[in-house]
Amino acid sequence: MEMMRTLADHSIRRALSFAGLAVVTLMLALSFDIVLALRTGGNLLAMLCLGLIWTAWRTPHRNMRRSELWSLLTEHAAILARSLPPAEAQRLMAATLRQRLLWHAEQVGAAALVLWVVALLLGFLAG
Repeated sequence: MEMMRTLADHSIRRALSFAGLAVVTLMLALSFDIVLALRTGGNLLAMLCLGLIWTAWRTPHRNMRRSELWSLLTEHAAILARSLPPAEAQRLMAATLRQRLLWHAEQVGAAALVLWVVALLLGFLAG
């Protein structure tokens, strides 16, 4: 099951890296006003956090055999993928993916909070 968790993390982090690139790019575009850039980054990360929570909420109802996690599992742990009965594979994969999505949402939410606090402090110092 550690392999499934690792693959779920890999899949989630791949998506988060592209989202993070978009957030950082927009923040750099707004760097003429650092407080605005930080608030915007915090808002975007908060929306990303909500997206992760929504995806985690939907995960138990999805067919996991049509997910990136299943593709990674069949590629890197084919023996494990073939050895599990379909219902058990669905249950284990959904539970693992949901747990990892919520963990990542917590981390992204914390990063959003940090950006908001720094923006608030800089706003007080500048004002």
